[in-house]
Amino acid sequence: MNIPTGNSNEELKQRKDIISQLYRQWTNSNPDKKVFNPSLKGYVNVRFVSITETMRHAAKTYESTRALFDLNTILRTAIVVGKPKPPKKGVANQKPFKYLLETHCLLPEVGMVKMMVGVKRSGEMVQYCITAMDK
Repeated sequence: MNIPTGNSNEELKQRKDIISQLYRQWTNSNPDKKVFNPSLKGYVNVRFVSITETMRHAAKTYESTRALFDLNTILRTAIVVGKPKPPKKGVANQKPFKYLLETHCLLPEVGMVKMMVGVKRSGEMVQYCITAMDK
């Protein structure tokens, strides 16, 4: 799959479409929509918010879009860094979460990738957003 590298609106839309396709393929292969992550000591669930937030942010750069080709690796191997962060006030998509965890994963072809994981009051962990970090 050829990922556009430019910053035009059309290329941004194409990257969003690619990300959507990658999530669709992943959910077809993982019907329970969750993966165990040893660093988090639990399952990371992929939900609608995972797809929408990642599409909104990862489509902005080639590297972030490229990272999604390794979605399973990121979900399984990302390591928690830092302390839990409270949800941002006024951000509707973060409202269901008690706190968010920042995790990192090193991908050979992309570099360091950040995955935010929202933790609900029930304890359920939800992949919130995935983006490549600046080199």
